Amino acid sequence: MQHTVPGMAELAAPADWRTVDFLADLHLEPGQPATLRALQHYLDSTPADAVFLLGDLFEVWVGDDAIAEPGSFEGRCCALLASAASRRPLYFMHGNRDFLVGAGFTRHTGITVLADPTVLTFAGQRWLLSHGDALCLNDAEYQRFRVLARDPEWQARLLARPLHERRAQGRSARSESEARKQAGTAVYADVDATAAIAWLHAARAQALIHGHTHLPAEHMLAPGLARHVLTDWDLQADPPRAGLLRLTAGGLQRLPCAF
Repeated sequence: MQHTVPGMAELAAPADWRTVDFLADLHLEPGQPATLRALQHYLDSTPADAVFLLGDLFEVWVGDDAIAEPGSFEGRCCALLASAASRRPLYFMHGNRDFLVGAGFTRHTGITVLADPTVLTFAGQRWLLSHGDALCLNDAEYQRFRVLARDPEWQARLLARPLHERRAQGRSARSESEARKQAGTAVYADVDATAAIAWLHAARAQALIHGHTHLPAEHMLAPGLARHVLTDWDLQADPPRAGLLRLTAGGLQRLPCAF
């Protein structure tokens, strides 16, 4: 599949930032309350000056109007995030599961939404941030869906449907995804190295930080060019998974999260 290098948004870290955390793929959902508790514990205890949530924070997001539904899981999540955002800057990047997060989410939480990709300048170095799904070029079917799902007109038509219908559609999509996993028919594509290198050159960055693939690792793409992959969070796995990448002037460190 042919790949086009996107334009790069830019974010310069304030001079007083000393520590920045990156998380992705928490897949928050009502059926896994332990993950939300772990996130709250992390947000209450992290020393980070800023936190970047690089996509798939939610297992599914059916629209910002779900926040106002009495007793909704979305409302509880946003209350937690709003409290955290009142103490330090929080940034969010759309993933393949929560691409419908919109301006209502921003108003309720105070979180800044970032373009994918974004270049973060911190401690004299440029770091390229992405969810990562746009770089998984071998999954051609998903790439076609990704273009559709980010079309404003398509999103508007979907969001015009009643909330209960969107919730039912979200449950159905989760069930289908789980069935494919259980049957071993799910297709998982990794990041295309050539495309990642092209992005890094375009960004004038030496390192890419992303999630999406659930394959946490450090990869040397070429001399002086690295790819750092975030872990997903799954507290029902054996052993449970939850972690982050922490950036300081001394470099990037992979850390587990307490839960």
